[in-house]
Amino acid sequence: MPSVKNPNGPSKNRLAAQAAKARKATQKRNSGGKKSRVEKADTTRGARGGLLPTSGPNAALSAKKRRKLERKMGYAVKRQMEAEGEVEMKDVPEEKNDQAAVDEQMALDMEGIS
Repeated sequence: MPSVKNPNGPSKNRLAAQAAKARKATQKRNSGGKKSRVEKADTTRGARGGLLPTSGPNAALSAKKRRKLERKMGYAVKRQMEAEGEVEMKDVPEEKNDQAAVDEQMALDMEGIS
């Protein structure tokens, strides 16, 4: 008995058209400028632009992790500044007004009153 194609399946022409349409859509989706590996993976699995995944390297950080990361980045910046020689001035006493400056200020105030 000769082998016969399944009559319920799509024709070869229709299959080719579907494949061409899918290729065109994929090419259009991936054409938007340079993308990172993660963004390419997101688009290939069908994620829409602007939506962040719930897991993986591109996932949004929780508030706790974000605070920890900001703290770590702050320490790294401090270390870098110390290595470059820039030191943050801590608890520097303010310049005290000497008596001459205070007298001069009071004299100006008195002139404004009279």
